[in-house]
Amino acid sequence: MTDPTPTWHVIAMHGWGGDSLAWQPWQASAQERGWHWQSGERGYGTLAPRSPAWPPGPGRRAVIVHSLGLHLLPAAVLERADAVVLLASFGRFVPKGAAGRPWRAALQGMAARLEAGDGEAMLADFLREAAAPDPAGLLPPGPGQGPLPASAVERLRQDLLRLEGTSGLPPGFPAGARVLIVEAGADRIVAPLARGQLVQALPAAEHWRIEAAGHSLLSANLVEPVLDWLEAER
Repeated sequence: MTDPTPTWHVIAMHGWGGDSLAWQPWQASAQERGWHWQSGERGYGTLAPRSPAWPPGPGRRAVIVHSLGLHLLPAAVLERADAVVLLASFGRFVPKGAAGRPWRAALQGMAARLEAGDGEAMLADFLREAAAPDPAGLLPPGPGQGPLPASAVERLRQDLLRLEGTSGLPPGFPAGARVLIVEAGADRIVAPLARGQLVQALPAAEHWRIEAAGHSLLSANLVEPVLDWLEAER
């Protein structure tokens, strides 16, 4: 007899300043369910860059992304997704007009610190803000905990420009996919206006707002609820 429960193929992508190791608890839980998991890697630290692709064969396809991760996946991956989970994400990062000036200035200041050779301290400052209101000590091991190779510094610089240049949902975003937006109510990285615009751009999406959570969603305990949300798809 054919199992009526479909196998899920999941592709996850971390955000700016993170790496794929942060997905390890998610991967373990997904594999316990018999799902297939791949984590993309941008290469901001010592891990080699890795671009994921869907495997051949049957199964449902889900994308789970954090923050800039939505804009780091290839369009060929996004367009084939049956479900998309957006964790502390955005379409446009810098709001238009005067509202966006603080975010544009922050990105330019971060880029200047990279150019000045202050990348490690700059990344540590960013990760502290991303973790808040939780302590940065709760962050999983990642690029902010050691020297940055020159190649990583260059990718960080390129993706600061990418952040500034985002203008909406990326190419390949699947119009027919089921979408879950998880908004961090205490996010110090993504502007409230940018968060609201993402919800407006995806009116059919399910929207979870976690009031006390910061950008890194450290204490939100999302793994099982999000995987349950996927598994409940009809």
